[in-house]
Amino acid sequence: MWLQRNYEQDIEFLKKGKVNLLYGPRRVGKTALLSKMLDKNKDAVFIGNGDDIQLRRILNSEDKTRILTAFHDYEFIFIDEAQRISKIGWGLKILIDNFPEKTIIASGSSSFKLTSQVGAPLTGRAITNILFPVSVTELKKQFGGMHLLQNLEQYLIYGMYPEVLTKTNNTNKVSYLHELRNAYLLKDILEMENIRNSDKLYDLLRLLSYQIGNEVSLNELGNALGLSKQTIARYLDLLEKAFIIKRIGGFSGNLRKEVTKTYRYYFFDNGVRNAIINNFNLIDERNDIGMLWENFMVMERLKYQHYHKLFSNNYFWRTYDKKEVDLVEERDGRLYGYEFKWNPKKVKIQQQWLDTYKNASFEVINRDNFLSWLT
Repeated sequence: MWLQRNYEQDIEFLKKGKVNLLYGPRRVGKTALLSKMLDKNKDAVFIGNGDDIQLRRILNSEDKTRILTAFHDYEFIFIDEAQRISKIGWGLKILIDNFPEKTIIASGSSSFKLTSQVGAPLTGRAITNILFPVSVTELKKQFGGMHLLQNLEQYLIYGMYPEVLTKTNNTNKVSYLHELRNAYLLKDILEMENIRNSDKLYDLLRLLSYQIGNEVSLNELGNALGLSKQTIARYLDLLEKAFIIKRIGGFSGNLRKEVTKTYRYYFFDNGVRNAIINNFNLIDERNDIGMLWENFMVMERLKYQHYHKLFSNNYFWRTYDKKEVDLVEERDGRLYGYEFKWNPKKVKIQQQWLDTYKNASFEVINRDNFLSWLT
């Protein structure tokens, strides 16, 4: 399948007068997308990579004259893997303060490193966007709704990474996901945070893979892995900042019976999750279809919110007597509750949720109606 990522109309890329920061997981196409968008202005474009020694020396020098001289002739400046350049924030600040008419872009796959370097210097000077794995919205625009429905089970099993979607057979998809898991998934964390025992990180991810849709106990994870609660919390934070998992907390209107002090974790991509547990069985051969569907729906909704500027606080809702709503969106003074069911026949209205919050709605999202919800 041929696939073209294109977000010019969905994300405010290439805004002048600001440093455009683009985050996202490795291998989702950040470099290819920005290179394509800049291709129309080849003569006025600088595209550099944070691995380039000379580029690092210039941008981390804090030498104003040297930096301005090096980039004076370019209208567009794109620095990829910017997190590898120490003091990159100050270099970018010098550029944007002196060249407000230029378009400056910095991208990185590890938000924990790049954010820490650009935070203070670029206060008020940056716009941040995230590029996720391919979204349902993108596929519908290119191939139509019928294509989505016909290939839905493939997306649930192999995920939405661009290269996975273009592979011609399932064997090649599995091979690519194994390569992604082994070579790229934890690369930024292991390089930047000096964590020596990668096995513990993989073991943690495996445990999370079986707890999608359930609250996670740091104490239980720590006991299972022989790590302290504090270490588990740190690892979870790093995994989230590396765009591998996403944390969602519990919603509370201060009712005593609501569960609020725990979190649920979802994977940025179903294919990555399945690669971690090495399970690419077909849907009919699995007992975790509910987890796959919930993970897929939550992440697709987060993509939709980000790309369409649907500003929302996201939660789950559960009571101690096991009444629950999978996803709660709090926005515009209202609460939107969603329950995710793979089987369209398994419909159960969460009446206690509606009775408790008069400004709330409730909708079951299944494979019959998900497309309209996401597009």
